[in-house]
Amino acid sequence: MVSQKLVIKNESGLHARPAGILAQAAMRCNSDVFLMLGEKRVQVKSILNLMAAGIKCGTQVELLCDGESEAEDLKTLVDLIESGLGE
Repeated sequence: MVSQKLVIKNESGLHARPAGILAQAAMRCNSDVFLMLGEKRVQVKSILNLMAAGIKCGTQVELLCDGESEAEDLKTLVDLIESGLGE
């Protein structure tokens, strides 16, 4: 398992569009992908779970990847989040 802490930079947080982009990218990963919000663990491959988490701008999260391509998946998703998820 690999992980990295990040801060969500999107002004509106993870609303429908960026959550959808992140979930679609995570679905292409061979690893299990989760976001940790304190003690709360959110399945990233589910847009509904991401939106229900209510992740706002400035929120620190920890991205976790566990599986056969965990290192590559973590890098791909970290780059995507840091780029602003298309916004």
